[in-house]
Amino acid sequence: MYNFKTIAELIEISKQEELSIAQVIINREKELNNKSEEAIRKQMKDTLEVMKEAIKEGLTKDIKSTSGLTGGDAKLLDKAQKSGRSVTGSIMSSAIAKSIAVAEVNAAMGKIVAVPTAGSCGILPGTLLTIAADREKKDEEIIDALFVASGIGLIIAKQASVSGAEGGCQAECGSAAAMAAGAITYLLGGNHEQIANAVAIALKNILGLVCDPVAGLVEVPCIKRNAGGASNALTAVELALAGINSVIPADEVIIAMKKVGEALPPQLKETSLGGLAATPTGCKLNQELFSD
Repeated sequence: MYNFKTIAELIEISKQEELSIAQVIINREKELNNKSEEAIRKQMKDTLEVMKEAIKEGLTKDIKSTSGLTGGDAKLLDKAQKSGRSVTGSIMSSAIAKSIAVAEVNAAMGKIVAVPTAGSCGILPGTLLTIAADREKKDEEIIDALFVASGIGLIIAKQASVSGAEGGCQAECGSAAAMAAGAITYLLGGNHEQIANAVAIALKNILGLVCDPVAGLVEVPCIKRNAGGASNALTAVELALAGINSVIPADEVIIAMKKVGEALPPQLKETSLGGLAATPTGCKLNQELFSD
């Protein structure tokens, strides 16, 4: 009854059953796994706590990846924002700092939530928790928004891909930004159409982004792309809640993303054979890290 494969189907079920999108997704989980709603919500609350802890760790501890390539940028950005040196304003700079924080914790082998992947793990928690704090939202409201994000991610995975190896970084950071945009729009009281528009805008803004990790590590340029994904997500929310529509519907954008991913050459899909990984500096770093 609660099976859906597209954004349009999810919205239709929500309208027909007179249920929130979050409740539709919870009901689907109950059907599939024979769990109580209480148990399902508890599991999502645990997920939320991991997100919060990753942000705290990335902003307060001296994070350094095993490779030595990354670490400490989240603290620098957080310090700049708190000292009044932000160019984009407190909300945007805070969201970017938190997104980088989670991505740096991932690169340092810390505990994170893959939403939808480890490489794009900072975008959803960084943006959602920044907006939630600014608007004084309770944990239960954030948890509902996380269910909305999970439903959007499920649809993208079913219709296209969330794998950089299959679809490029558009499938990772693009999907994460779409999940974040839809979740935040829901959290802020957006209607069905605004949620769908936020998803579409975020995903199409990053269409075609390649996956080119330097030295094969989820660090350069992945961590800074989490910052870009966060700003993309918030931009999509801003547009959608203002009543601006995506000319191309969300489900068509998802299919377009799939086709673009299929058209990308292997060198640009997580193989580290093209893009930034193939630059002179990228090759030098690879040689230095793996020469032994």
